[in-house]
Amino acid sequence: MKSNDKDAILKTIPQKGFFGHPKGLSTLFFTEFWERFSYYGMRAILLFYMYYEVSKGGLGIDQTTANSIMAIYGSLVYMSGIIGGWIADRILGTARTVFYGGVLIMLGHVILALPLGAPALFASMAFIIIGTGLLKPNVGGMVGDLYSKTDPRRDSGFSIYYMGINMGAFISPYIVGTLGEEVNFHLGFGFAAVGMFIGLVVYVITRKKYLGLAGSYVPNPLKREEKGRMATIIILALLVLGIIGWIGVSGGWLTVDRVIFFISILGVIIPAVYFIFMFRSPKTTKDEKSRLLAYIPLFVAAMMFWAIQEQGSTILATYANERTNLNFMGIELHASWFQSLNPLFIIIFAPIFAGLWTKLGDKQPTVSQKFSFGLIFAGLSFIVMMFPAYFNGTESLVSPLWLVLSFFLVVMGELLLSPVGLSASTKLAPAAFAAQMMSLWNLSNSSAQAINAQVVRFYTADTEVMYFGVIGGIAIVLGIILFMFSPKLKEFMKGIK
Repeated sequence: MKSNDKDAILKTIPQKGFFGHPKGLSTLFFTEFWERFSYYGMRAILLFYMYYEVSKGGLGIDQTTANSIMAIYGSLVYMSGIIGGWIADRILGTARTVFYGGVLIMLGHVILALPLGAPALFASMAFIIIGTGLLKPNVGGMVGDLYSKTDPRRDSGFSIYYMGINMGAFISPYIVGTLGEEVNFHLGFGFAAVGMFIGLVVYVITRKKYLGLAGSYVPNPLKREEKGRMATIIILALLVLGIIGWIGVSGGWLTVDRVIFFISILGVIIPAVYFIFMFRSPKTTKDEKSRLLAYIPLFVAAMMFWAIQEQGSTILATYANERTNLNFMGIELHASWFQSLNPLFIIIFAPIFAGLWTKLGDKQPTVSQKFSFGLIFAGLSFIVMMFPAYFNGTESLVSPLWLVLSFFLVVMGELLLSPVGLSASTKLAPAAFAAQMMSLWNLSNSSAQAINAQVVRFYTADTEVMYFGVIGGIAIVLGIILFMFSPKLKEFMKGIK
């Protein structure tokens, strides 16, 4: 059997048994459920851990710098998907790459659970960044492997999978967040490690039975002569980075702010290089090149969307902690709990959207039209955050309902854009770059957060109204432009719906 024999692979996968979808979807559903439990639980308290005073169990980092670190951390998590996609495509295949990624993520959370200060923080970040890069894009790619490109269940399947991700993200802030804020940050991080361990157990036990041969083949394996050359390049690159880091830290010129700025630049350059590499590859056919051109506006739209959505864990998290009345109707809220709003709304509305796309069939809006509506909703989610400060100033605490409304609006946009973007990435991908196309999709988030690392520095009490208004307005304008060009993009997709 050839590694690219899609029909033969599909025959090894039980095609029904999980809400009318392939049984393998349940394996990937629960694996990502626990991986997201660990990641979003950790993220719900990480910002507070960084900028809380040492006397309160934190690290005492400047609040603005902590927001930038959070953004650049998120950027690197998604940027590392390049490594994961390449390893899956060229060395291990997606199934094994997912497993090794989960192991590294778990180790990262274990390190963060140890009370060893800033060194443990940055060491854990390195493990989680690499581990998520190995796991996240490849799990999404394996969901695509469960369906043929013409299977009408495909978009619905991605929506169900996306709901699983968000069920884990919904629960974790209440468990990890509460433990972190009320008891001890490190205890919260420890529970995040337990979540990833459970995800690994689920994956190992059910993989062979439900996923068949999906993800077991290497689609574009390294040739013998390439292996030695790549090993040499990797070793030299690590040595150079190590030397630069040692000299920079010793000399005092390699500061956190400079590293953040450098990564922000990489966040823009890397996806551009990625597009050019795939487009110019002799392995990419003429029709595939046309589809890549259609993908570029979708990528830019996704960047703008994630630039707003991801500020839920930075600017809006800070807003929840500093600007929001946490005593609501006699209930004492925790700032970390607001991180559950996004996944909660997705859990509620994802089945509705999945059913809607299935019912509409060929009559549903095009991919680019869904993206345009998603952008408009994202813009509105920031526009509404102008009003509390505009009417009441920034001195008084505001009702938590403003944050609830903002998260609700951005989730409406997310359900129009994110699962559809995952599905479109697998359908528009050149055959030789299947897993790497998922990495490229994740780069839209990485690039957005890399830019956010600089943008969040402009947020202050004095600039609050303008900050939310300008960013929200740009998103709405881009959404309208994308809608106008939707018919042209459909032509460039060469029959892919």
